[in-house]
Amino acid sequence: MARLKVHIDRLIQNIEIISKFMQEHGKEWSLVVKVLGTDKAVLTKLLQHPAILGTHSIAVSQWKSLRMVKELNPSLRTMFIKPPSTKNVKEVVAYADISLNTNFTTIMALNDEAKRQDKIHQVIVMIEMGELREGIKREGLIPFYKKIFKLSNLDVVGIGTNLGCMYGVQPTYDKLIQLVLYEQLIEAKFKRNLELVSGASSITMPILEKGKVPSGINHFRIGEAAFLGTSPLDNKPILGLNTGAFTFEANIVELYRKANVPDGTITDAAVGHTSSDMDIEDDGQSFKAVLDFGVLDVDADNLIPEDKSIRFFGNSSDLTVYDLGDNPSGYKSGDTIRFELKYMAVAKLMYSRFVEKVLID
Repeated sequence: MARLKVHIDRLIQNIEIISKFMQEHGKEWSLVVKVLGTDKAVLTKLLQHPAILGTHSIAVSQWKSLRMVKELNPSLRTMFIKPPSTKNVKEVVAYADISLNTNFTTIMALNDEAKRQDKIHQVIVMIEMGELREGIKREGLIPFYKKIFKLSNLDVVGIGTNLGCMYGVQPTYDKLIQLVLYEQLIEAKFKRNLELVSGASSITMPILEKGKVPSGINHFRIGEAAFLGTSPLDNKPILGLNTGAFTFEANIVELYRKANVPDGTITDAAVGHTSSDMDIEDDGQSFKAVLDFGVLDVDADNLIPEDKSIRFFGNSSDLTVYDLGDNPSGYKSGDTIRFELKYMAVAKLMYSRFVEKVLID
């Protein structure tokens, strides 16, 4: 069985480094753990470690993960970081202290549910600033806040935006200062304090390191930097964070010298895909290693072989083929191929039921 090795000590170290960095810059940050899914073993190690106390909250995007966080450490503040559906407001109010919202109908449902549960639920309103994902239109900001400030069981604690996740819109100083100005407008109009201005994430960390994040941006939602040690702004390591917290190992289940092109009539029956950049001759042959994972487990595009001499050749639902050329490393059946991981590879592998998770303290 293919294995995902999780180095808990390296993750803890990254969390400690980020907490210190944020404290030095006067910022709060939430650890976004959605990449871990509902893996109880890994979450337990992280959420019960003293290092987690350096975070503002634990942020997730699935209510079942919220429930697990609260069960593992009830003292932690939790944040639901995608707009809830009206169908799961009961769970969101039960397990999330804060939720990010954009829809007034949903917010009213959250308020009604908070009444039923005898709670005050906190909300951050997300506004659209160019990424074209979640967020209310900016021209509707004043009437939107006017309505939600009147709701009895909600505490409106902030304003936020999402940048860099779908289209990759860069969180420039100008973009971020606009968010701060909107916060100031709301506070002046309604004489209310907004505790959190949540407009930053892993993609913003290199900008903060250069001192180019407005002081009014006081809350970051960080996942990739904590788990991979990199920022999606340039995919480079940052702050000396450990980039080797996750390692994927797959086993060679077959190794033969085979042709480089298929033999037969090609149909649309394939469920996987093949490499589009192989520089091969029609009559050429090379060693093909068949590995014990497939597209159901992880997308090969998000894997980086540690051995740079091997290349992705193709995959199907549960097997993946790599081209070893003339096999200069001398691989044989039963050997292990190791991979570095991009963020989405970690996510898919953590959610896969068919990949062994090995925790290393």
